[in-house]
Amino acid sequence: MVHKKSSSIVVFLLLLLLVLMITGLFQGPAHISVQAALSVFAEQLGWSLALTETRPWMHTVLIDVRVPRILVAACAGACLAICGAVMQGMFRNPLASPSILGVSSGASLGAVCALYSGLAAVSVWTLPLFASVGACLTLLLIYRIASQRGQMAIGTLLLAGVAIGALNTSASSFILSLSLNSWEVGRTIIYWTMGGLEGRTWDHVLLIVPVAVLGIGGLLLFARNLDALLLGEVHAASIGVDVMRTRIRLLLITSLLVGGTISVCGGIGFIGLVVPHIIRLLLGPHHRYLLPASALGGAVFLVAADLALRVFVPEKSIPLGVITAMFGAPFFVFLLIKKRWSVQV
Repeated sequence: MVHKKSSSIVVFLLLLLLVLMITGLFQGPAHISVQAALSVFAEQLGWSLALTETRPWMHTVLIDVRVPRILVAACAGACLAICGAVMQGMFRNPLASPSILGVSSGASLGAVCALYSGLAAVSVWTLPLFASVGACLTLLLIYRIASQRGQMAIGTLLLAGVAIGALNTSASSFILSLSLNSWEVGRTIIYWTMGGLEGRTWDHVLLIVPVAVLGIGGLLLFARNLDALLLGEVHAASIGVDVMRTRIRLLLITSLLVGGTISVCGGIGFIGLVVPHIIRLLLGPHHRYLLPASALGGAVFLVAADLALRVFVPEKSIPLGVITAMFGAPFFVFLLIKKRWSVQV
């Protein structure tokens, strides 16, 4: 019964994602009919499907603007959500997420350093590399502070995450203040830290898709170990799980995923907190279903948020990270209040 319910929810999320992605192809300042869109894609594949006359600008809008933007949104949402699900399971805390634990701010600091130094213009891989290193160092530092003799102090973990995250943010702000002497560099950093999908191209798709496929695939292999960690380190070790090695591997994979995602989309937060918590309420704690469902849910959330921006405020360039924070911050407060009530009871 549980398997049937979980499979149904996963299929529903997959169909919903496909519907949203197809809908996103037709939303934007330039109106393109369904017949024209089908003809454009047919011509791109080398097929002859002359449903209606197409023009060069239609190919540019659909193939070079809207499709990359939608693919990047889906991959970014999936990466952030599955990382949140892994962290919540690994640390046995619903408040754990890349943004709350300071991983996102660490990735942002690394990327800001690359942008300020000009190294981001040297190679397309420089920005993801700096962001991944920043995320990895931050998470390893927080883990080192919160762990003692293989045991994890959850309260210390969250406090360390908040403290290191604040330190990363202050360092990013300091670098930003230095960059304001150069208007173009300062503008790039400010807009990038807010997060968004404007101007995303096939180069960004080629960056994030391999990272997403390999990273998500790697995390799915740890579903059984995460189930064991939910019952505690002692129980996990008793059934043959190397707790320390498992955690280090999970930390490295999630850091690379978060770093790669933030290097492409900028500072988009709270998806890793909101989506996995909702999916956990629907499916339960079994990571065999929770991880793929969280990835699909994150993709649905970010594609839907970007679609809503293009539909309701098409004339305003509102960063996507602002919208996710507007939903995520109240949800985080709700979780804090709920946890306090449960402790009092």
